[in-house]
Amino acid sequence: MATPIGNLGDLSPRALATLRDADLVACEDTRVTARLLRAHGVARPLTSYHEHNAEQMRPEILERLGTGAAVALASDAGTPLVSDPGYKLVRDAIAAGIEVLAVPGPSATLAALSISGLPTDRFLVAGFLPSRPTARKRTIAELGAVPATLVLFESARRLPETLVELADALGARPAAVARELTKRFEEVRRGPLEQLATHYATAGAPRGEVVLVIGPPAEDHDLRPAEAELDAALREALKRLPPAAAAAELAAATGRPRRELYRRALALKRR
Repeated sequence: MATPIGNLGDLSPRALATLRDADLVACEDTRVTARLLRAHGVARPLTSYHEHNAEQMRPEILERLGTGAAVALASDAGTPLVSDPGYKLVRDAIAAGIEVLAVPGPSATLAALSISGLPTDRFLVAGFLPSRPTARKRTIAELGAVPATLVLFESARRLPETLVELADALGARPAAVARELTKRFEEVRRGPLEQLATHYATAGAPRGEVVLVIGPPAEDHDLRPAEAELDAALREALKRLPPAAAAAELAAATGRPRRELYRRALALKRR
């Protein structure tokens, strides 16, 4: 069942009824869910279920379900099973013949998408990027080829660095940084990745919870020019522009990373 991502008023009547009727509420952090229950005058047994104890707790929860108990699975904020281990519990419950019902509601993913101003007909929720540089670079490259709007989660502290990496790898794609959704200081900043990277490099890391939405590649993204054609286009641009500006122009036109094109432009100029 979905829980508020900030504004407590977003808990649906059906979700509240589900909590009141549950024999057990399985949640990421019992302290967070306890505060939600107290705010609505509800007292139910709680048990923690998160990525660090899922393997241990899943059999116990399935045993309770097997006896006919009603168990509500709740995330700290938003809809469970999005970037959390809940799907394994649902999978095993289904395999055991236990009925699983959805209680939909708030979702940071859908909230960010709906106000991003970016295409929503096809999107990919990619969660958090890997923390290790090599895996991170590889994942960004893989995501860059996906013909869909991308939704990423990132800590506010790491946002400036991440935006620089994304701008270098994905080029001049439109994006939106949605912060503190449904809360008092909700903010959405929109613009090309490079512009957003420049803003947060100057302003510093923001506060609060962040969802990053990135527009899909241009339709001709996969029809990249052959290397010889790319060099020819760069040479032509270098007749009119300095290397950095030529690289930016070609990055916008081809979807190739600006940094790669800049290095290529410098090499061509030296020749």
